[in-house]
Amino acid sequence: MRKLAAIAAVLLWSTSAYAQDRSITVASTTSTEQSGLFGYLLPLFSKAEGIDVKVVAVGTGQALDIGRRGDADVVFVHDRPAEDKFMSEGQGVKRFDVMYNDFIIVGPKSDPARIAGGKDVTDALRKIAATKATFISRGDKSGTHAAELRLWKEAGVDIGAGKDSWYREIGQGMGPALNMASSSNAYLLSDRGTWLSFKNRGELAVLTEGDKRLFNQYGVMLVNPAMHANVKAKDGQAFIDWLVSPKGQDAIAGYKVGGEQLFFPNASH
Repeated sequence: MRKLAAIAAVLLWSTSAYAQDRSITVASTTSTEQSGLFGYLLPLFSKAEGIDVKVVAVGTGQALDIGRRGDADVVFVHDRPAEDKFMSEGQGVKRFDVMYNDFIIVGPKSDPARIAGGKDVTDALRKIAATKATFISRGDKSGTHAAELRLWKEAGVDIGAGKDSWYREIGQGMGPALNMASSSNAYLLSDRGTWLSFKNRGELAVLTEGDKRLFNQYGVMLVNPAMHANVKAKDGQAFIDWLVSPKGQDAIAGYKVGGEQLFFPNASH
């Protein structure tokens, strides 16, 4: 009898330990972390599905590389060309749209480049370059950095010529880049979500917004278990399914800072 009771206790402990051990690793962008979205969203998911989520918050390029190494179960990023490349390599199972917001150019209220109120982002960048006003670049191969480089190219500006003078690459995430811009009264391309949750604004203000080229789409992909056997495919897919479900999409829409919505769900059901 005692033996049976001992076996039952071990089985109960094993089942409980398994339930507690259900967890996944999500490689994602700094904007989803530093905007506070994950701090709001992940407890809702964990409560609903019983799965814990460990987030590795880095630039999109690094997040995709983590996925390529099989060191994450899911990647949640915002650089469509890089995401399509990841999929074409067979590294992801399927890509899903999740949500969007937009990029903005923030800068000092004194606005030496005189870009305030304009909607043409390439015109704003040309003015910043022409006046050699300090511009902080993340320089970290993130989705935001990739978008910034595309916009400089569209503006016809060779930023290589400005490096180490007015154009400063810092190789860090969105939060540190905003802090650097604030402390040096510099211009910066930011995602709106991190900006809205950023407290240390100093003399910074939103100066250019509304250009359709500033649209910022986020996508999510399960890392391909056929290429990386350690991927927790079932629980990773459960996270993706929840994100794109009506409950997950409503949760994303419900995240606000100061009454302002930071991300807009747009998963197709």
